[in-house]
Amino acid sequence: MREEIEKTLEVLKRGGIILYPTDTVWGIGCDATNAEAVQKIYKLKQRQDSKAMICLVNNYGMLEKHVDNVPKMAYTILDIAVNPTTVVYDSPAGIAENLVASDNTLAIRIVDHEFCKKLIRYLGRPLVSTSANLAGKPTPKSFKEINEAILKGVDYVVNLQKETIAKNPSTIIKLGSDGGVKIIRE
Repeated sequence: MREEIEKTLEVLKRGGIILYPTDTVWGIGCDATNAEAVQKIYKLKQRQDSKAMICLVNNYGMLEKHVDNVPKMAYTILDIAVNPTTVVYDSPAGIAENLVASDNTLAIRIVDHEFCKKLIRYLGRPLVSTSANLAGKPTPKSFKEINEAILKGVDYVVNLQKETIAKNPSTIIKLGSDGGVKIIRE
């Protein structure tokens, strides 16, 4: 795993995009603070940049660094969640502008996957995570199902867990400034 982290970090630091295993499905990712790299992902996926992508962080400290005010309800939800859970937060900070939705929100998940946690820790910044499919196509459940255009379009494919059958994508919850909780995806 150490060698894969080193190779992946090299690609991320020079603005490249990666294909990597996560705690949910295989993801396409980049340094979430690099707007040019984020744009490469939109182009590869043939996706409008108005459709937001998820960011992965490795702990509460990194979450708090990139969200101006983490609602107390977020901690409660994340502490009791049994499945990977992504929360949509208001007023993200220190993230590439083209990753932030038009309503000034950002979906962030504290990842629970050894490779991702270590990669984020060594990078020192959040990672973009979007499913490894072209816009409008089904999310692949395994590495074998990933479209050839995606495989050829990334700068590096992480050589781990290629035989694993993916779990479902994360649950997505939006926390309103009024304290309301809305489930966007179960």
